[in-house]
Amino acid sequence: MNRRAVITGIGTVAPTGIGAAEHWANGLAGRSGIRPLADSAKLPVKVAGQVPGFDETEHVEHRLLVQTDRWTWMALAATQLALADAALDPMGEFPFHLSVVTASSSGGNAFGQREIEALYKSGPRAVSAYQSIGWFYAASSGQISIRHRIKGACGVLVSDGAGGIDALAQAGRLIRRGGQAVLVGGTEAPLSPYALVCQAGQETLSREADPDRAYRPFASDAEGFVPGEGGAMLVVEEWRRAHLRPSTTVYAEIAGTASTHDARHHAASPADGAQLARAMREALARAGCDADDVDAVFADGAGDPAGDGAEAGAITQVFCGRKVPVTVPKTMTGRLNSGGGALDVAWAALALRHGLLPPTVNVDAPGHDLDLVIQPREMPGLRTVLVVARGSGGFNAAAVLRAPVYE
Repeated sequence: MNRRAVITGIGTVAPTGIGAAEHWANGLAGRSGIRPLADSAKLPVKVAGQVPGFDETEHVEHRLLVQTDRWTWMALAATQLALADAALDPMGEFPFHLSVVTASSSGGNAFGQREIEALYKSGPRAVSAYQSIGWFYAASSGQISIRHRIKGACGVLVSDGAGGIDALAQAGRLIRRGGQAVLVGGTEAPLSPYALVCQAGQETLSREADPDRAYRPFASDAEGFVPGEGGAMLVVEEWRRAHLRPSTTVYAEIAGTASTHDARHHAASPADGAQLARAMREALARAGCDADDVDAVFADGAGDPAGDGAEAGAITQVFCGRKVPVTVPKTMTGRLNSGGGALDVAWAALALRHGLLPPTVNVDAPGHDLDLVIQPREMPGLRTVLVVARGSGGFNAAAVLRAPVYE
């Protein structure tokens, strides 16, 4: 039996909004969540994508707040929003049929910073008993599983910006192997002083203080990226099961995914973008389609000339020069590490649902030969989209999402 995986719930906690509806509306309006950082004079970066109005006490009980970090608070909130959107109550499900897969690249930064400070100031006895689990990469997967009594396969993928798509690929595999539903995605909170200092050594980090000019991928004078916090969680279900549940919205089918690695240098991807192009081609092949079937690309958008050039070259290779519409809505959020790929998948699923592409903002004069979407674009025939992601260290990932077709 052919078991197909579909997205039925979307939960976002992002600089563009909390909840899919707010996120989508702000994205179409081009409302950027990139803002100046407090105390930026002391930091290596001046602006970042920040989630406005996120009150963790509305989403996480006090006993968990003291055990966990902001990135896990966001993951728990996004998960609850995704479950509500899918009208799925895990407590009413057989727990062994449900799974959780998240992506993470930086863990609980603020939690870890606080406990390291306590260690150096006051000694080991001042360190929280939760230090060992609060910062750990798998903390969000574990806490989501515990909160919702999920006892199927659970795990975490660590491949930086590519992690969200890698986690989605694992969700698809779990569905094909007999799972019924998977909570999947990623969030990050890499804006504490410690986390920002860890990123300071990246040459492609933008030092621009103007939020409208700091992160402009594919612009002729692009100078780097800005970090951001937040991400998305998704509910992925088996196709037939999803249609047996009343009032289920099927946003998109996960038609194909693929991952590759540059195997070259931890901080400099190859100029030819060959392995990125290979990830795109393999995802298309696994989806049973070719480049001519793709209606739009959600690009990675490195934001620096070399990275943008490599991606533009890869897109040109895969599409043989065809001017497929390309959008980078993360220009409104910054690069969210492992939360970025998950949020782009959410954006792409919403685009398929509404027949509308969100824009790339602040890039009026693209410096590459691409059909860059700089205003919301109506796409009434939107059926197949390709989502591309790259992670620091040479990771590449691609996913093909398809509008649901009822057979």
